[in-house]
Amino acid sequence: MALARGRALLAVVDTQRGTKRAAREDRRAQADGRAPRNRGIFDPALLRGALGPALRKLDPRQLLHNPVMFVVEVTAALVTVVFATDLVGITRGAPREVGRSPGFELQIATWLWFTVLFATYAEALAEARGKAQAATLRETRSATVAHRRRLDGVLEEVGSSDLRSGDVVVIREGETIPGDGDVIEGVAYVNEAVITGESAPVLKEPGTDIRSSVTGGTTVTSDTLTVRITANPGETFLDRMIALVEGAKRQRTPNEIALSILLSGLTLVFLLATVTLRPFGLYANAPLGIVVLVALLVCLIPTTIGGLLSAIGIAGMDRVARFNVLAMSGRAVEAAGDVDVILLDKTGTITFGNRLASRIVPLAGVSERDALDAALLTSLRDETPEGRSVVELARRRLQELGGDDAPGGAPEDGVVAEVVPFSAESRTSGVILVDGTVVLKGAVDAIEAALDEAAPAELKTLSDEIAGLGATPLAIRRNGTVLGVIELKDTVKPGLRARFDELRRMGIRTIMVTGDNPLTARTIAAEAGVDDFMAQAKPEDKIARIRAEQAEGHLVAMTGDGTNDAPAVAQADVGLAMNSGTSACKEAANMVDLDSDPTKLIEVIAIGKQLLITRGAITTFSIANDVAKYFAILPAMFAVAYPELRSLNIMGLGTPESAILSAVIFNALVIIALVPLSLRGVAYRAAPAAELLQRNLLIYGVGGILAPFLGIKLIDMLVTAIHLA
Repeated sequence: MALARGRALLAVVDTQRGTKRAAREDRRAQADGRAPRNRGIFDPALLRGALGPALRKLDPRQLLHNPVMFVVEVTAALVTVVFATDLVGITRGAPREVGRSPGFELQIATWLWFTVLFATYAEALAEARGKAQAATLRETRSATVAHRRRLDGVLEEVGSSDLRSGDVVVIREGETIPGDGDVIEGVAYVNEAVITGESAPVLKEPGTDIRSSVTGGTTVTSDTLTVRITANPGETFLDRMIALVEGAKRQRTPNEIALSILLSGLTLVFLLATVTLRPFGLYANAPLGIVVLVALLVCLIPTTIGGLLSAIGIAGMDRVARFNVLAMSGRAVEAAGDVDVILLDKTGTITFGNRLASRIVPLAGVSERDALDAALLTSLRDETPEGRSVVELARRRLQELGGDDAPGGAPEDGVVAEVVPFSAESRTSGVILVDGTVVLKGAVDAIEAALDEAAPAELKTLSDEIAGLGATPLAIRRNGTVLGVIELKDTVKPGLRARFDELRRMGIRTIMVTGDNPLTARTIAAEAGVDDFMAQAKPEDKIARIRAEQAEGHLVAMTGDGTNDAPAVAQADVGLAMNSGTSACKEAANMVDLDSDPTKLIEVIAIGKQLLITRGAITTFSIANDVAKYFAILPAMFAVAYPELRSLNIMGLGTPESAILSAVIFNALVIIALVPLSLRGVAYRAAPAAELLQRNLLIYGVGGILAPFLGIKLIDMLVTAIHLA
């Protein structure tokens, strides 16, 4: 029973909580003696602020992008004209014409205008939430003084707005980083609380994929950094996020456009059908006036989803921004909702990404000093955390053995003639000494492939033993001789197995990608709980796997942070780059996580699915509730000529006029009633798509049919009681 409750709780995905930055803003507001910002949709400031934009959106030129509501506005104007002309006696209705009285026409016209206003208000309210968030983000952005390094090495003070991509700036302790960039010199801690909400400073250093990138507006808390600026003013990630949440650059997604075309087609069909009822009414000696025909048309066309479509899309983008994810377009968010395969990089995503050398093991017949000397040489010029950990371990062990930590007693800088940098293709790195000796470390299979003769059997045994522990073995060779193995240990992040189980319930398959050997990869994959893994993967292997999955009809998501991840991230349908990663990877991605949390891809997928489900649910409800309106309006229109049709008045509505007015009122009120759902989104549970579809059809399909019967009946009772019709 407890297990079942736990699974039920885990299945609910919270897409409203946002990140630590939101909590930090509330704490800061309380410290300043201000009330915390109300992020609910019923925030009085937001409700008031959305009224003006909603009225401005009534401009027909703005409503043209929403054909359904444009038709409603035209019909509202038409009924208003009919009311005015009937009121002054210019026109009058035919005998036995239903609903041809100024009082009835005024009420219909009023509720038609309310229908349009409620739709524009929903869109304005969604935009107001985004603008409130943008105002908060702007508070973190301020003009700062930057120390720009000129070509002659002299530092000059300039404003941050004067910096351009490619400029080199120096930031000292306590200073604010003036723009987005990459660290090229120095090691320091940076406080990124303005972006992430996390108060603990983060280490920044050059030469790494996950610690070299800095964001404008953050503060250096120790030492000094030299940064190469990578974004012009107005193009930083903070600027782009502000533009995103404000909706200033939001374009309709292909799904929105397709749904708009469908809604426009339905509107045209119902318009033609309504027009043809006029001659039928004349033939049956039951003339149908313009007001009644307009009421029927507005109640039949899908005004509910037509009025809320834009608000749903804007709210979805707002939810992504609350999680500190910068989506380049709404299309990327929607694509995340359709993803069914995820490629996850092992280092930094599955594990913490801080692989450090834990031991250096010599092979049989090789002295420990020789293995340590060679390991030290391979890493002397390696500025990665792994390389520095090898140097530190080798020096410490050499000192314990009682000798000079420099091989052969020679000065370290004097023995190296050339550095062999690491590459994803060779998977090795090291040095060439002044006497021509080549000393390399790297993946065991890559070292073996470069040998002129078969590798010692002990090498495989030792590397398998290390890999079986979940660590990464690196072989060391000097010229054609293998000397030993370096063990690099990393740690799997806690709680991942539960999150991958959650993805599995969504019908999403997880694939771990790593450059490690198959045994290490298998051990880590089993511990983390992923569905599959790719071992010894090169950049081209990642692209090939993504293309293979896409060829089978899957939508693929991938997280990355390094330059070598950029091609695969660009190929994926959803590419989530870490803000701490390289500029190349961030430019290739269609989403950037400012918190640099690779596991956040799960929330992004949940938000995407919630967006699609919300749009589908309200579309289903909108079309389904037309059924009840048929039973309200059609009998009322022809009951005079055909008394038999009164049997269709299963709701027992009072009069033809009250039935029509009640249907129009319900049609307007249902829009405003569904605004909270459209902005918050349908509650999303981690479950297979078929199960979610069945659940939503039951709730919003059957509910969409039943709710209007109850709503229209209650409104009709009220209308009849106060003699409105």
